[in-house]
Amino acid sequence: MKTLFKISFLLSGIIIVSSCFGVKKLEKPQVTVSPLVNATSIKEGSVAYALPRSIFTIVAEMERTIEIPGPYARYAGDLLGLDKIINNENEFWTIESISVTTTEELDPSEFYIIESNAIFQTNILSLKNEGLILDINSDKFDSDHRSGLDKKGARQFQSFDLGSDEYFLMQRDTAYKRVAIDSAFIRIPYIVEKKKKLTLEQLAEKAARRLMEMRDGKHLILTGEANVFPQSDAALLEMNRLEKEYLELFAGKTVKERRTFTCNLIPAKDMTGKQVALFQFSDKTGPVTGTSKGGLPVNIEFTPEKKIKELTIVRRPVSESASEGTLNDKIYYRVPDVVNVKISLG
Repeated sequence: MKTLFKISFLLSGIIIVSSCFGVKKLEKPQVTVSPLVNATSIKEGSVAYALPRSIFTIVAEMERTIEIPGPYARYAGDLLGLDKIINNENEFWTIESISVTTTEELDPSEFYIIESNAIFQTNILSLKNEGLILDINSDKFDSDHRSGLDKKGARQFQSFDLGSDEYFLMQRDTAYKRVAIDSAFIRIPYIVEKKKKLTLEQLAEKAARRLMEMRDGKHLILTGEANVFPQSDAALLEMNRLEKEYLELFAGKTVKERRTFTCNLIPAKDMTGKQVALFQFSDKTGPVTGTSKGGLPVNIEFTPEKKIKELTIVRRPVSESASEGTLNDKIYYRVPDVVNVKISLG
C-alpha cells in the first residue's frame, strides 16, 4: 500500500513539474503610433499613414461680352436710318453660375507611423487605394490656395470686312510734255492714270447700297416674284448671314465667350464663421486675383452644424504597472463634420 502511494505521488509530481515547464508566459505585442516628424529611420514592417483633409473646388461659369463699333457707325443714321447702334468699344462680365464640390486628399502635415515588435495585420491595400499611404511626391499637397482662369467655348474675334466690291478708283488726267522740234517747242498731251483710294464715306455708301439690294432680292424670293426660285433654304440662309455682316458694319457687333474660373481652397479652423475672399470680380474686367484692387470680393463662409460636439471619447483605463510606452498604442483619426457653405458677391 505504501509502495502504491509512493508511485502515485511520484507521477503527480512529474505531471506538475512538466506542466510548469510547458506553460510559458507570452509577451504581448507592443504597437506604438507616433507622429512622423523627427523620425530618422523606420523599422521594417512598419506602416505609415496620413489623415485625410477636405478640399473645396469652386468653379465659376462666367460670360464675357465685348461690344465693337462698326467702321461705318457715323453713317448709320444717314444711310440706313439706324439710331440704336454701338458707338464705343465696351466689355462686360457676368457670373452665370457657381458650383462647389469637395474631395479628399492626404494632409502632408499629419503623417503617422505604426510600429510593432511583432507581426500584425492591417488593411494596408485599402489604405493605399484611398491615398492614405506615405507618398514620395507629397510636396504637391503643400499649396493651400490654387486658382486659374480657363477659356471655354471662346470664339476668335474676326475683323470687319468693309463689304465693298472695289476700294480704288482709276483717275485719268491729261498731262503735257514739251518736245523740241528744230528751233521750237511743242506740247504733246498724254493720259495719266492714277489709283485713288475711296473715302470712308464712299465705302459706307457702297455697303449700304449692297445691303438694300440684298434685302430687295430676299423680298422677291419670299414673295415668289424672283425669276429663279431656289430649291432649298441654303440661299436664304446665306443671304441672312451676309445681311447680318453688312448690318454689323453700321450697327457694330457683339462677341460673347464663356470663361471658367476655378479656385481650390483648403478650409482651416480659423475660417469658421468668417468671410474668406476667393477673388475679386468686376463687371468691366472680370475676375482679379492676388492683391489687385478692383471690383467686388467674392467671399466664401463656412458655418459648421456641430453634429459631433457631443461626441464622447472613451479612454481605456491605464493600470499603475503600465509603462509610458504603452500609452502610444492609439490610432489617430479625424471625425468629419457637416458645414453650410455660403458664397456671396460683395
